[in-house]
Amino acid sequence: MIYPVLLPYFREEFSLSYTAAGFLVTFIWMCYAIGQAPGGLIADRFGERTILTASVVIAVGSLAVVIAAPSALVLFVGTGLVGLGLSQYPIARITVLANLYPDRVGRVIGITMASGDIGQTLLPPIASVLAVGLAWQVGLGWVIPLLCLVAVVLWVSIPSKATTDDADDGETAGFRETFVALRRRSYLSMSVVLFLFIFIWQTFSAFYPTYLTVEKGYSPTVAGVLFGLFFALGVVIKPIAGMAYDSIGAKRSLPVILGSAMIGLLILPFADTTVAILTATLFISTMLGSGAITQSHLAETIPPDMQGTGLGMIRSSATMAGATGPVVFGVIVDRGFFDEGYLVLALLAGVVTLLTLVMPYESRSST
Repeated sequence: MIYPVLLPYFREEFSLSYTAAGFLVTFIWMCYAIGQAPGGLIADRFGERTILTASVVIAVGSLAVVIAAPSALVLFVGTGLVGLGLSQYPIARITVLANLYPDRVGRVIGITMASGDIGQTLLPPIASVLAVGLAWQVGLGWVIPLLCLVAVVLWVSIPSKATTDDADDGETAGFRETFVALRRRSYLSMSVVLFLFIFIWQTFSAFYPTYLTVEKGYSPTVAGVLFGLFFALGVVIKPIAGMAYDSIGAKRSLPVILGSAMIGLLILPFADTTVAILTATLFISTMLGSGAITQSHLAETIPPDMQGTGLGMIRSSATMAGATGPVVFGVIVDRGFFDEGYLVLALLAGVVTLLTLVMPYESRSST
């Protein structure tokens, strides 16, 4: 989430258009998507501790490439490597939590995702201040020592074997067996919901700081603070969404989460005061709870012998398709339709909300 804050600096230093800047964000998410399916398979077969630690180490090396980039080509290559490194993290994170805390999976995944939002709240404004005062390289590079520390903590704290007894009774399923099992309508519907959520979230977050500076007239630092507020609200929303999933299930909680985001996206283009923008940001931030619900549901209902592989395949395909959002939005912005682009996102949020009302849901705890 530091990337959106630094997009104006990337555009200036490497002479990128809005379309190219949007593609930079799309590219990191594309690479992030590609690696998730094999990351899930590796987690199933070799354990979560190994893949989580390796993910952070790869991200550290890739960030060094981005910081030292002498050209736009190297910037894109380094960015792709960052995405590939980070892609090994999310599936193993979810499966290790689902297996260690099977009776309260929604709560622990919601809390863990909320802890990520603490970082996403603090890091963008800090990066903005460092970029303004020093250089964009400092705004990105200061997280490298923190990531090195995280790699050590992951290796020390995570059990070497955290899979369930059910998964240990036999061989883990491969891609073909998992693909066949996931062709059920309930899984396909949840995949579509996850895709549309990712499309909206990635597109909104990629250009929100730029939108606030270009269209609303805020300074980059204030825009970074407002952008961080979006994730600060997620710190509260994600645990609540996780508890709602544990208590009333996905069918009742998802429409509320996504419908509120639709309202915020409708308000945003017409917001001309700070209070109105804060209100819109509050409503939009509710969609951050969607991930805690959808991924808890998938982790809980996918059979144990294909849990990581199945979740990886679904997330990989949904994230890859959703990653097209920023570059499409960049094309729209280059043609002068910034406000209209957010209205299109509101329309998509309305579509996905309606889908959650009519789609089938896999029975919980069936595995």
